[in-house]
Amino acid sequence: QVQLQESGPGLVKPSQALSLTCDVSGGSITSKFYWWGWIRQPPGKGLEWMGAIEYSGRIDVSPSLKSRTSIGRDTSKNQFTLHLSSVTPEETAVYYCARDKDGTGKYDYWGQGTKVTVSS
Repeated sequence: QVQLQESGPGLVKPSQALSLTCDVSGGSITSKFYWWGWIRQPPGKGLEWMGAIEYSGRIDVSPSLKSRTSIGRDTSKNQFTLHLSSVTPEETAVYYCARDKDGTGKYDYWGQGTKVTVSS
């Protein structure tokens, strides 16, 4: 059973950077052909896909976030990361990490989510 767990600060000031980590257990982030993604959901709104990293290390980021987003991984720790710079209060959301088993955008395993508030 694959399990994902997000971790990071619950509060970030506007214009600062947000960094989150997703720890994966029960499966390797380097196993073919998985993608490991970040998705967020602002209060009262729908899910927004932010980006993902493939088992090979290839990265795909939403065009609307590309200039401010980096996704990485530490294979020795079986974890992947999200870094989002210059955040605004509108980016207050629950941030999820999840697994896409074949790159089709269908996420089958999700973390429980971590709420991030952007506020001064």
